[in-house]
Amino acid sequence: MNEAYRSIPKVDAVLGEKAVSELPYDEGIVKRLLRDRLDMIRAAISQGRMERSPAAAEVALEVAREVRAVMESGLARVVNASGVVVFTNLGRAPLAKEAVHAAADAAQWYSDLEYSLAKGTRGSRQDHIRPITRACFGAEDALVVNNNAAAVMLVLASLAKGREVIVSRGELVEIGGSFRMPDVMALSGAVMREVGTTNKTKLDDYRSAIGSGTGLIMKVHRSNFSVVGFTDEVEIEALGALGREFGIPVFVDMGSGVPFDLAFAGIPGEWTIPSCLQQGADVVCFSGDKVLGGPQAGIILGRADLVAAMARHPLHRAVRVDKFTIASLGATLRLLAQGRVERIPVLRMITEDLAEVKKRAQRLLRLVKVKGARIVPTRAVIGGGSAPTKSFPSYGLLLRVSHASDVHARLRAKRPAVLCRIEEDTLVFDVKALDPQEVPVLARAINEVLGHGA
Repeated sequence: MNEAYRSIPKVDAVLGEKAVSELPYDEGIVKRLLRDRLDMIRAAISQGRMERSPAAAEVALEVAREVRAVMESGLARVVNASGVVVFTNLGRAPLAKEAVHAAADAAQWYSDLEYSLAKGTRGSRQDHIRPITRACFGAEDALVVNNNAAAVMLVLASLAKGREVIVSRGELVEIGGSFRMPDVMALSGAVMREVGTTNKTKLDDYRSAIGSGTGLIMKVHRSNFSVVGFTDEVEIEALGALGREFGIPVFVDMGSGVPFDLAFAGIPGEWTIPSCLQQGADVVCFSGDKVLGGPQAGIILGRADLVAAMARHPLHRAVRVDKFTIASLGATLRLLAQGRVERIPVLRMITEDLAEVKKRAQRLLRLVKVKGARIVPTRAVIGGGSAPTKSFPSYGLLLRVSHASDVHARLRAKRPAVLCRIEEDTLVFDVKALDPQEVPVLARAINEVLGHGA
């Protein structure tokens, strides 16, 4: 074994190898990863898994690969041919060009983020985003934080800490990443008071639960599931009236934040931001990067006195929004206010005419050089916990291949990567969430993976 240990190359010998010496990274970083590799070799020898260390040149190649993997890791661009418009695992909403340019401008230059140019004194970052947010949705006041989970936490902590929050048992949701409403309640310091049953909650259930310790009445969008069959739930308007009767604020966690009625696009019956406010909610919160099509943000709207209490709460600083979000969200809201929804990718995808979707599919078919490829009608979804039971018509390209999962893995290994749907022994490339500029990119990836290089 001593001979095995002596076979381990010296640090300087490995550093002298070309594979390592030509790496464009700080030598200290390379040394740390090299020493980790040599420690792994020693451990393998001591455990009897290795009789002799690899030579310096081989170790150098291994270290070089690891250094590149660590230093060059990051986000990879993905062509989304899944038919899911707001795909959380793919970064949710792609931003409008105007929003991208606004964020880049904020990144490149100094700005008046927390400085009043008019007064020459410290200002508030919320002053740059609150006015346009209020105006777009007709709210008394607004507050923007870094995501909707933070928004929910801030509402509960600032308005109901140590007090009861009445919520239907059928709305105690869990969304992605094990984000559970009961856990959020506990962490905020609010006391959860469940009412009703999983499938039925009535107005009298809320009324009976109201007491001197009640701080909020809460209604939650179910986001990623639906309760059907023998069901009953209380609408926001009725809860609003109940809250006014007892002087208790009504808080609606919308989750997805649909900015206007989408019935004309085949998504009927969804809560909209204006309707929640008009029907009597005192506070509404939702995500900025779902149906709204903006950056990751938690947007809070509602009564001015309640929003002011949230702005003063110490938690607000911990979840405050950054300059990139302020810039890109502001640009997104300006497009919305101008009625230019076709400039916001998510809203364009949801509302575009089906004929435009079919044109993209036909163009893709012309570019793909694979025998048997054909266009098929599909059903796309909004995704991101929005309209969980609803879908709308789309088109896709269907390819029948052997070992579909293996082909899909090779497509994911491309750069940009490609994500599609596997349906039995076929691949379906739904074009609903595909930007027109991505059509030739997708076609090239398909041709290369299936041996028909473009």
